Amino acid sequence: MQTADFRRYAHQLADWMADYFENIEQYPVKPPVQPGDIKSQLPAGPPLEGEAFEQIMADFEHIIMPGMTHWQHPQFFAYFPASRSAPSVLAEMLTAAIGAQCMIWYTSPAAEELEERCMEWLREMLALPAGWAGSIQETASAATLAALLMARERISNFQVNQKGWYGQPRLRVYASEHIHSSIPKGVRIAGFGEENLVLIPTDENFAMLPDKLEAAIEHDLSLGSQPACVVAAIGTTSSTAIDPIRPIGELCQKYGLFFHVDAAYAGTALLLPEQRWMSEGMELADSFVFNPHKWLFTNFDCTAFFVKDKKLLTDTFSILPEYLKTPLDQQVNNYRDWGIQLGRRFRALKLWFVIRTYGLEGLQARLREHIRIGQWLAAEIEKEPDFELLAPVPLNLVCFRYHPEGGYSEEQLNRINEQLLQTLNDSGKILLTQTKLNGKYTIRLVAGQVETKLEDVQNGWRLIQEVARGGMNDR
Repeated sequence: MQTADFRRYAHQLADWMADYFENIEQYPVKPPVQPGDIKSQLPAGPPLEGEAFEQIMADFEHIIMPGMTHWQHPQFFAYFPASRSAPSVLAEMLTAAIGAQCMIWYTSPAAEELEERCMEWLREMLALPAGWAGSIQETASAATLAALLMARERISNFQVNQKGWYGQPRLRVYASEHIHSSIPKGVRIAGFGEENLVLIPTDENFAMLPDKLEAAIEHDLSLGSQPACVVAAIGTTSSTAIDPIRPIGELCQKYGLFFHVDAAYAGTALLLPEQRWMSEGMELADSFVFNPHKWLFTNFDCTAFFVKDKKLLTDTFSILPEYLKTPLDQQVNNYRDWGIQLGRRFRALKLWFVIRTYGLEGLQARLREHIRIGQWLAAEIEKEPDFELLAPVPLNLVCFRYHPEGGYSEEQLNRINEQLLQTLNDSGKILLTQTKLNGKYTIRLVAGQVETKLEDVQNGWRLIQEVARGGMNDR
């Protein structure tokens, strides 16, 4: 492709993206396709000769777009948000154009130093402990795995890295029964074994019970096992439950356990001083993760991972072959030593664009509005006799179900709500997800895109009521 052609097509794509931003609500939230529908429209083999950009773009419009789920749609209330904002998209374009490999300072000095500064900004914005060091990881799952590996090496004095598990005691990891699925996956990958993940009971708000945690630790000690790590959540995926950080941290101090805090979604709310009750006691933690790509309007992927002990982190991961040595290694942060990946994208650029475009006050204003919208919906649900909240609403995730009159059993209510969710999602007008809380099929609604308005949630809530009351209780 010649530069002149690139320039012309790039302008066309910029117009396409701007139109998409403005008209996204015209698409169905979830595409009405079946497995194989998209693949069947694609040739079985690659083209032998190059094809015109116009033809590629036409196929994008007619084959790919009809099969896309539109995460930025105003009626997308599923999972947690996958952020997108105009400044972040623009930065991603620059990142792609530069095409840098940012594994060490020497390969891209500006990328390393911008990342270092952005992590310092985030540390201040979230009021995290001043001595902590941060880096950008690809996902919270990868950052949590890094934390588990740090815990493993600290408790074994780096013997597992050097010799494997031979001669090591049975190491135990503790987490809430509502913890994210990345924790059991990380426990598997790190070699602890999923049988050594101890799930701790929770209270009526689905938060970990510290007394149950201590009882589990004491029980394992009595059996000769070695407690190694606790993972707590600031905002579980099912219900945004908030584990009590200080009492859990105090237990970790008492028993010498590594303490990781998973705040993948809700950590962004720590930008708000009024929400920092959630992180009270954070100075007792060893590591902390949250995702700017969820609720801080930064395109996927961008995960902020902070640690108390930078040397423990780098000693866990650092391997220095001759071909990666540089004269400045002792003067800089080489982020290839801060996690699993060697190769690294220039993720800090989009985060920098977002923070500078909106400013702290602009980001805070949007977060407060999203929380206000969540509280509005919770209040509306409580007004309706045939709907009920199934979890507290500390932020903007609302967990509820339809509960019509008629003496239905829990099993019947589960079926009714499962059918309600499927009907809503199949309509293409809205997208929601589910969980189970205390055995109850629970519908989750969370609104947190940068452009989310109260009107969007009001429209979604009206649709939910109309579909539920339009015969769902007869199913």
